Amino acid sequence: MNNDLFTGQLVRLAAINPEADAAWFARWDRDTEYIRLLDGAPFRLITVKKVKEEIEKEIEENAANACLFVVRTLADDRLIGFVELEGIRWPQGDTFVGIGLGDRDDWGKGYGTDAMKIVLRYAFTELNLQRVSLDVFGYNERALRSYQKAGFVIEGRQRQLLLRNGQRFDCIYMGVLRNEWLAMNNFQ
Repeated sequence: MNNDLFTGQLVRLAAINPEADAAWFARWDRDTEYIRLLDGAPFRLITVKKVKEEIEKEIEENAANACLFVVRTLADDRLIGFVELEGIRWPQGDTFVGIGLGDRDDWGKGYGTDAMKIVLRYAFTELNLQRVSLDVFGYNERALRSYQKAGFVIEGRQRQLLLRNGQRFDCIYMGVLRNEWLAMNNFQ
């Protein structure tokens, strides 16, 4: 990998190592707040072995249509999360992006925004994709602001889709187009 391409101001993206990284993912999957912010799933207790198997299976099955990276800090090379382009549809030039930062101590420090900027640069300048989409739950305001900083705009919503603690929340759909991102980042 070209280090400049996968390096931002705070973090870098690296290839996932299922053997070494599975323990981190298993630990994060035990944090209910992380899981709820990530995908709204209920708490799950998953073993390191199972995580390793899931990562290996995902890489094998989706190699042609997905890019999975871990996010590491530049300051101390700590593994803090992941970012993934998934379901790449090459003829249309679009994909869906997912991101998660595992430890609460790393939230709100700009790591997620930096990682998203790196993966968008990769998607638009290297993979030559036309569009990147994501969804976020209405209660995850920090992520919503981060995505907007990275160039995403709200394109739609499913109202009151998710029930959390007796309250209903919207699922917000966001996207960014290649030409918008290139203009925002001064690419010619």
